[in-house]
Amino acid sequence: MLSLNVMEEELIGIKNTALSFILEAEDLETLEDVKLQFLGRSGKLTLTIKDITKIPPEQRKEVGILANEVKQTIEDAIKSKSESLKHKTKTVLRKKIDVTNPAILPPLGHLHLVTQAIEEISGIFEKIGFTRVRYPEVEWDWYAFTALNFPPDHPARDDWETFFVKSAPSPKYGPMILTPHTSSGQIREMQRVEPPVRMLNIAKCYRRQSDVSHTAMFHQFETLVIDENISISHLKGVLDYFAKSYFGENRKTRIRPYHFQFTEPSFEVDVTCGVCNGKGCRLCKEGWLEMGGAGMVHPNVLKAVGLDPEKYTGFASGWGVERVLMMKDGIEIDDLRLLYSNNLEFLKQF
Repeated sequence: MLSLNVMEEELIGIKNTALSFILEAEDLETLEDVKLQFLGRSGKLTLTIKDITKIPPEQRKEVGILANEVKQTIEDAIKSKSESLKHKTKTVLRKKIDVTNPAILPPLGHLHLVTQAIEEISGIFEKIGFTRVRYPEVEWDWYAFTALNFPPDHPARDDWETFFVKSAPSPKYGPMILTPHTSSGQIREMQRVEPPVRMLNIAKCYRRQSDVSHTAMFHQFETLVIDENISISHLKGVLDYFAKSYFGENRKTRIRPYHFQFTEPSFEVDVTCGVCNGKGCRLCKEGWLEMGGAGMVHPNVLKAVGLDPEKYTGFASGWGVERVLMMKDGIEIDDLRLLYSNNLEFLKQF
């Protein structure tokens, strides 16, 4: 059994402690915590009141009266402090808010880095007469391979390289696929218009590749020029123009012999390193960075669309948008997959 004196001392101690905490509270949130600490279901005063049953019955009335007085005192103090804090908050707001000040605008988004690159590339080629086009992402095998001089057993036509669509094949054009390159746009453009052709085709492409420098979906931009008396010198001129416009006036290009099914002769295109200006460094090793492929349109490709290779010649190039973007000065991306992540900390930089 508890004694009357012990219970009274405990109740008075709770009252004094509670009033001290209430007085020190500087905001409504802290005041609410104090209320729960003393008057809540597990509060100190609530638990002490439950202990009244532990004192002799004849003394319980006197302790009960004291307990009610302590509870009422704490509640009144909390109410008074709450009104004081609310009034203080309103006064501060009235002093700080100037309705004539400009509003705080919400943050604005911006175009994705790849979209920015596509717009810049489009603008560069439009200045020299190229017309931007778009062709299907779901394509027929004939446009993507057969008409581009790929033999039936070429590795690119394997389902380990190309995504095939589960659909009935066309009797004329063969299986349905996700276009693996923008080069299929060459065929569609030459079917659509008579020479001269000045095409820029920028589109999504799909291949079964995924690592730090490849993604299953990526963007390519394809150039195609078809006319009479088109030569390699025209191709080299366009390459230099693009490199200087996109990478900077000091950048140069070179072409190296290579093999592509739809061009002959074919070339790999390199651009001078922007870090060392072609002198050689840890990034480029020998002063050059590989940009992509290009070449003179193969006579068989011209024949596939009914053009006379004795009369018309042309050149084509196909490069990855993400690849040239990663080669641009000031862009440091060591994993291509970052471009398609939801990492806002990375994306907001651009």
